[in-house]
Amino acid sequence: MTNEVCSLSEESIVQALDLVKRFGNLTAVAGVSFSVRRGECFGLLGPNGAGKTSIVKMIYGLSPITSGQLWVSGLDVHKNAREVRKRIGVVPQEDALDPELTVMENLLVYSSYFRIAREEARHRAAEILAFLELEDKSNTPVENLSGGMKRRLTIGRALINRPELLILDEPTTGLDPYARRIIWQRLRHLQAEGTTILLTTHYLEEASQLCDRLLILHRGQIIEQGTPAELIARHAAREALETEIEPSCHASVAAAGGELVKGWLSMGSRLVLFTDRGRELSRQLSNGNTEWSGNLSWQHLRPANLEDVFLKLTGVRLEEPETEEDRDAD
Repeated sequence: MTNEVCSLSEESIVQALDLVKRFGNLTAVAGVSFSVRRGECFGLLGPNGAGKTSIVKMIYGLSPITSGQLWVSGLDVHKNAREVRKRIGVVPQEDALDPELTVMENLLVYSSYFRIAREEARHRAAEILAFLELEDKSNTPVENLSGGMKRRLTIGRALINRPELLILDEPTTGLDPYARRIIWQRLRHLQAEGTTILLTTHYLEEASQLCDRLLILHRGQIIEQGTPAELIARHAAREALETEIEPSCHASVAAAGGELVKGWLSMGSRLVLFTDRGRELSRQLSNGNTEWSGNLSWQHLRPANLEDVFLKLTGVRLEEPETEEDRDAD
């Protein structure tokens, strides 16, 4: 089949236009459009069921597109699925390693799918294991690795074909903080060497640490996009002042802050006020002569973050448990 190349943008490695994915009567992705620039780390951020995994599965050809258009490296994914798969590396949510084979054997078996010569495959595998600090585990059966090591090996397997684009679907779910940070470090290094990364995550700190730009997805739609700093500035402020008070008082407290309050978020008895002058706002509220001023049970001033933005936009906490419907949609 002749490769049909899209020339919409030389700098983009992924381009999606009105992308839709349906499962029966369920619409998992509802007409999203976006582009991923070469060399960046691009994040898809959203709760379970937002459509993140459905999008990446369409990109690497595991799930057919219901409607819309999708290109990778200028190639139409629908018409050139095999050629697209040669150019990408995929780290799925589940490791899918062969537990009975050694670390090296897992890499060599996977390299055969790309018809990489045996000697070249061994050379690449050795480089990957050194890069991921797994060289001393080369002859260890996978079943004897820790969870963090298995995840690093899964990333290594996705690098064996030297992909232009590395897709990571929830790459650090279930890992302890130390293992998570090792993976973050390795991903930063890959990006610095020129690998484009497309990352899905529900960890807000992970998105802040790694992503140059983000799409925030909710119920299959894009509700916001930009750099982490842009999103925080647009929907929050430099600082967030948290306080505990009866929900019926939240609007009054926010109003009492006057021009110091750039926006606010109500979650049960917790009130979050967004401001660029946090200490001044705290003093103003504490010293007010209102009926509630003496009832502010505690106040905490901190930098505003992506969690504030996400909660303000969706009202959903990303760590909420997954439902059966979420798994179908995502």
